[in-house]
Amino acid sequence: MSRAGLRFWSAVLAVAVFLVDVLTPLEGAVAVLYVVAILLAARTNRRNDIIVAATGCAVLTVSAYLLSHDLEAIASPAVRAVVSLAAIAITTLLALQNYAATSRLAAQARLLNLSHDMIFVRDRGGVITFWNKAAEQAYGWPAEDAIGRLADDLLQTRYPDRRETIEAILLETGRWEGRVEQRTKAGVALTVDARWALQQSHLGKPIGVLETHTDVTDRVAAHAALVQSEQRYRRMFDASRIGVVEEDWSGLRIALQSLDTGDAGLRDHLARNPDFVRQARRLARVTDVNPALQKMVGANGPSAFIENVDRLLGENDSSFLGALVAFAQGEPFYEGETELVRLDGSRVPVLFTITFPAAPEGDRNVLAFVVDITERQQAQDALLAAQAELAHAARVATLGELSASIAHEVNQPLAAIVTSGQAGLRWLRREVPDLNEVAATITHVVSEGRRASEIVTRIRTFLKKTPAQQAALQIGEIIEDAASLVAHEFARDDVTLTIEAEPGLRPIRGDRVQLQQVLVNLLINAGQAMSDQPGTRTITLRAGTVDGERLAITVQDSGPGIMPDDLPRLFDPFFTTKDGGMGMGLAISRTTVEAHGGQLSAESTPGAGATFRLTLPYSQEHTSP
Repeated sequence: MSRAGLRFWSAVLAVAVFLVDVLTPLEGAVAVLYVVAILLAARTNRRNDIIVAATGCAVLTVSAYLLSHDLEAIASPAVRAVVSLAAIAITTLLALQNYAATSRLAAQARLLNLSHDMIFVRDRGGVITFWNKAAEQAYGWPAEDAIGRLADDLLQTRYPDRRETIEAILLETGRWEGRVEQRTKAGVALTVDARWALQQSHLGKPIGVLETHTDVTDRVAAHAALVQSEQRYRRMFDASRIGVVEEDWSGLRIALQSLDTGDAGLRDHLARNPDFVRQARRLARVTDVNPALQKMVGANGPSAFIENVDRLLGENDSSFLGALVAFAQGEPFYEGETELVRLDGSRVPVLFTITFPAAPEGDRNVLAFVVDITERQQAQDALLAAQAELAHAARVATLGELSASIAHEVNQPLAAIVTSGQAGLRWLRREVPDLNEVAATITHVVSEGRRASEIVTRIRTFLKKTPAQQAALQIGEIIEDAASLVAHEFARDDVTLTIEAEPGLRPIRGDRVQLQQVLVNLLINAGQAMSDQPGTRTITLRAGTVDGERLAITVQDSGPGIMPDDLPRLFDPFFTTKDGGMGMGLAISRTTVEAHGGQLSAESTPGAGATFRLTLPYSQEHTSP
């Protein structure tokens, strides 16, 4: 019934009681029935309605008494009127108290409805007596459908333990907390953190339970996903055949932030302060090492490495400097090549990649992935040895082609020796030997003998199979030796060699014999390319500086040039355009040049000759300040 209806029927009842009291001869305390009117007014939950109804009933009671009785004698009607007024007052007082209590409960209920948690109250039998708004929204049942239902049946609750055990804890302590699974009206499973509080009567007897539920479904799912991800990461970490090191670089971040580099760049400052780099290696803490890396360095467990990166790196390691600069500059990763120190002191060549997650949280989870390249290096050494064998065979073949030149070059000092010896004998056979002339001829013999010896030594050096020797070299001397080896061959084929070298060229670093072989091979190829060409045959060898940092040598001929289809394959092994050629000369030459840190390329316009361009870096040891 609405509030207006309650007010109306309360007034009607009060008027009816008044009329009965005034118009009927009943002697009882009819006015006591005003209590019912007051109770109807109290149902509106309005304090003013109670007061208005009580005041009206009191006025009607007094009016009825005055209309029905006089004031001359105080008899039983007066007593009945007083009783009626007392009943009205007591009822009003109780109604107002009930209103106040109901208002407090309503206010508390409104507060419970404001909560984001699902809250409901159930009695000792598990029947729901209160259901807040959050519970309606989360579970899908409105309050009128949920109240009066068994909570466990409505929500299909699944407990982490036996229900009896949980109830026993609740009765013993007055509280219980745990995680339960429930279902919504739509059948969706929810995981909630439940908190129970036992409600007791003034006698200490349990009368109900307040349940507060917090939906943690998403949190549990996220945690499960995190755990699954961690397990997957751990499986990959442990099962990977690539060595993995987990490191904490947070201390390194602090050290770098406090570093004062002045006007110098970070790399230059660190290069001039090796003590800081050594200290930084100790600040990069190792937190975990996977089995692959343990095996790589000969360890039986990760405990040997839970120290710092300094334990893994050698004294002369230079890769950490680059990683440090990349870390300071916010690079996502850094790659390099270095050697790890095994527990027995031996070294393992490795390739590595260090990943730097976003700072600052990622500073504690820096990962280094390490690949053992021992077998690759052994294979590379074997390949270099095979290339050296092949290069030696090519040099032998080259000397075979230059046999006429060699014979002519050696024959010249020998002929000079014979001529000088014969002249000396004639000076001695004279009646008066001319000892001065004899001494001069003997000196000439010795000079020519040394010249022959130098020629033989140069040829033997070119032919000798020795490991590559890295040394500072003057390119002018190498060009001169190569030109001497091919001089007779060019003279026989009527080839003119012109050498144009810039003065004061800086030294390069490399193996003298290997670079000499490259130049000889390029010169012989240029001469042979013009063997069938009538008219002038010229080869121009130029040496100069490019970009101030590299030496450039070009060998240009005036032959027919290289066919466009042949140019891309020119440096492929076993590709040749010469009858009976091995096809290895240019392939060996390019490999040799690249091993020296340089490049070898070719360009040609058919009919306008070919040009081979060789570039080599200058030796840094001889860079002028």
